[in-house]
Amino acid sequence: MTRRALLGAFAATTVVAAPTFSNAAGFLKGAGDIRRIRMTAPRTGETLDTIYWIEGEYIRDAVKEITYFMRDWRTDGVHDIDLRTVDIMTAAHNMMDVTEPYMLISGYRSPETNAMLRSRSSGVAKNSRHLKGQAADLRLGSRSVNQMYRAAMACHGGGVGRYTSSNFVHMDCGPVRSWGS
Repeated sequence: MTRRALLGAFAATTVVAAPTFSNAAGFLKGAGDIRRIRMTAPRTGETLDTIYWIEGEYIRDAVKEITYFMRDWRTDGVHDIDLRTVDIMTAAHNMMDVTEPYMLISGYRSPETNAMLRSRSSGVAKNSRHLKGQAADLRLGSRSVNQMYRAAMACHGGGVGRYTSSNFVHMDCGPVRSWGS
């Protein structure tokens, strides 16, 4: 990473995002010369640290890595991950000024996994965006749920759910909305 790219990414995180996803996409595109995502997956023991976007272009091999990393660990099912969600995750991460990787609690969910989780909890949506590869449930050890929630909400890019008792934040690229406490 060049010093110029790092400074550009940092400077862009101070910009206030617009209130719709179409405008938020422009904000996210201004996030610097590169986009990098860092995650760990405690259920699989895997880590991911990849630059997936450079100078306006997604990097195909990095996108494949992200897609596989965010698979349903229960079934090993893989589904294309909507990169708008990854962009929101990256922008929120940059706003929090952390180097710690996200802990991925849940990315893509197969219909079987979603049905099983629904049978155990009323907080799992029947038509969850996880089923479409459009959502991620994330945690950071160095930031509170409220800090993560506020950063994701500042992106104005999709849905943000706050699950304080379970210590994670849901981010998706659906309509701008929020829930939880």
